[in-house]
Amino acid sequence: MKRIPVVDLFAGPGGLGEGFTAFQTNSGFSPFEVVLSIEKEIFAHQTLTLRSFFRQFPKGQAPRDYYDYLRTANEPEPGRRKQLFSKWPAEAERAVETALHLELGEENIETVRARILNALKGSQDFVLLGGPPCQAYSIIGRSRNNGNPDYVADKDKRQRLYLEYLQILADHQPAVFIMENVKGLLSATLNNQRIFELILEDLQSPCDAIIREKRPLGSQRRKARYNLFSLSCDGSSDKRRLSRFIVKMEKHGIPQARHRLIILGVRSDLGKLDVPPLPELDQIGIERIIKDLPQVRSGLSKGRDDPAQWQESIRAASSLPFLDDLSDEVDQAVRDKINSTIMRISQRNLPRGAEFIPLPEFIPLPTCALYRPDWFFDEKIEGVCNHTTKRHIQEDLHRYLFAACFSLINKKSPYLSDFPEILLPKHRNTESSLQSGHFADRFHVQVWGRPSTTVTSHISKDGHYFIHPDPNQCRSMTVREVARLQTFPDNYFFCGPRTSQYVQVGNAVPPLLAYQISELVFNLMRNSGIV
Repeated sequence: MKRIPVVDLFAGPGGLGEGFTAFQTNSGFSPFEVVLSIEKEIFAHQTLTLRSFFRQFPKGQAPRDYYDYLRTANEPEPGRRKQLFSKWPAEAERAVETALHLELGEENIETVRARILNALKGSQDFVLLGGPPCQAYSIIGRSRNNGNPDYVADKDKRQRLYLEYLQILADHQPAVFIMENVKGLLSATLNNQRIFELILEDLQSPCDAIIREKRPLGSQRRKARYNLFSLSCDGSSDKRRLSRFIVKMEKHGIPQARHRLIILGVRSDLGKLDVPPLPELDQIGIERIIKDLPQVRSGLSKGRDDPAQWQESIRAASSLPFLDDLSDEVDQAVRDKINSTIMRISQRNLPRGAEFIPLPEFIPLPTCALYRPDWFFDEKIEGVCNHTTKRHIQEDLHRYLFAACFSLINKKSPYLSDFPEILLPKHRNTESSLQSGHFADRFHVQVWGRPSTTVTSHISKDGHYFIHPDPNQCRSMTVREVARLQTFPDNYFFCGPRTSQYVQVGNAVPPLLAYQISELVFNLMRNSGIV
């Protein structure tokens, strides 16, 4: 069986490509091969290249040198990667060749066209993946732009980056494509037209769209057309319902309520094929994903940062008057939980975590990553990567303490109206949030027993929306924890500063969802006679 080439655009750290390359047939054959990934962000590209290196080896046969690289993650980066790649020059060369650091745009059309042609080696029966950056499509982005009198939508190139995806679709006409984006795109408009309706029209006839846009078209003999399919188990046969393309990932074994637009396009010459929706699976609570990871404390953003000072900062909450004001039965339970948590924290010296935390001894496989240990866990790491905590001010630690204890008692995250007055943030818009309910959940605890809320890149700026449910740790979640929620395997290392790591994880497509999509695509291509 021949392998199916995959080209991944706007690849980020490579979530879509990871899912496709991880898929294996019943015989153990891996039918998909990422021959080219394109990403413009430097640290995401570094992550992409490192993962490409890892994939050069058969499953389970990555060299010990790769794991040594992970275990030295606390050391400065310069030299570590060079040393790793120098030991495996052929695999490193292939990794560098398949991970292209480039920003897609009209100025790079010829360069991208040549690189893709070279990577495909003449094949048109390949899979194209990608989701154009969505900042300008997002609800928050549009709200911000509407408040700027100098903002002109059609001059914001982010609004039209889908054309770069469309350009490659028209130039190379793959057998199948997957396009992913935020659901806020459903309501986005450009020049008084609904963007998503235009995109659907263009995706069905990409060559016509590129010609209309007066862009150069590759030397294709045909103008391929595409049939578009929804993968949602909530999909509708009503073609007028644009929402049929929304995939609710918590319904497909992803431990996160992440809702995204996902379009499957199939070249029309492959015939009328049946494309079933993604299988509906049981919802997964976050405790099955993160509870086995090492317990760590938050950092302190002011003053001395060590376990003793952290404990003192937490104990300071016991002198706040709000504890005496918690009087009804439920509030008393919260107060008791806070007091017992402060006592427990005072008796423990938790570390802050690190880019690599060695495990004191081997943890048996069944107890690690309680959900799908075969997917997440790799005993060769002998530790945990990307598990460094963020720094927080003392006032936020007290809010996190209250919020986490509140969630344990009430089985839900508190709203601002649930907070004692003394713990309310001293922001100008706090009062308006209390009255209107807008951003009333700005301190959000991820609750045991439920999928998490959507992991976003905004976690890089603050951790208020991703408070850890264990009050004994009193912190926001680490990169490794949110990477688990995004279903990245533990041996997937994120490069760059921690802020960039959060952004990479938040912008990615969950690989375990991509794996499920790849199985549908493989069956589709097999039924069409391609493989």
